Amino acid sequence: MEIFANPDTWISLLTLTFMEVVLGIDNIVFISIIVARLPKEQQGKGRTIGLALALVFRVILLLFISYIVQAKEPLFTIDLPFTDNVQAVSIRDLILFAGGLFLLAKSTTEIHNKLEGEEESHGTGKATATLGKILIQIILIDIVFSFDSILTAVGLVDNVLIMIVAVVISMIIMLLFAKYVSDFVNKHPTVKMLALSFLLLIGVMLVAESFHVEIPKGYIYFAMFFSLLVEILNMKLRKKTTPVHLRQNEIVGED
Repeated sequence: MEIFANPDTWISLLTLTFMEVVLGIDNIVFISIIVARLPKEQQGKGRTIGLALALVFRVILLLFISYIVQAKEPLFTIDLPFTDNVQAVSIRDLILFAGGLFLLAKSTTEIHNKLEGEEESHGTGKATATLGKILIQIILIDIVFSFDSILTAVGLVDNVLIMIVAVVISMIIMLLFAKYVSDFVNKHPTVKMLALSFLLLIGVMLVAESFHVEIPKGYIYFAMFFSLLVEILNMKLRKKTTPVHLRQNEIVGED
């Protein structure tokens, strides 16, 4: 425990915790959207189990960190069509590719359902999925996000204990705020559409990274936060102008 007597340790811990929280936003958003299909009384349980599973996967992966790092080693190579280049494929690439496709498919399905006006459980009281099915989807995406998160942690800190502490702290923070994020996303349809678009971007980014095309995550997160800020301003504007329209309708009705 002497390591915690070093000020650099605390700086690394705070930095990594902040990074884990930021990288966990996409996980919270996905879980918030997917558990909305559960009966209302099961949604809190689904969120808690989903984030708890994410914590378990991250800790397990950290305990096998040496093998995770080796997952970036090439398994085989493929010839890219229409080019003379050869693409090395690793376990990491396969996981990111599969996870990206899953996110793209799931986000596209959710957007289609919203555009088609499909009823959701939180609005009608009818469940459109079971807890078991939802947890399977959460587990699949947790594995992908956990894998990506651990590889990022390795680049920032070289001490496994600090990584585990940072992951635990970040998950506690996300557990505390998950309900508020979920309620906010599901209460506002336009915000939910933004969140689904955000997950589409994450899916594209994961597929691109599987082909060794690096897209800085900061660009995606900045675009999402900027879009969210604009939508919040629009929500405030609509809230201020709605009473005016209602009063005008009342006057027209009286005439």
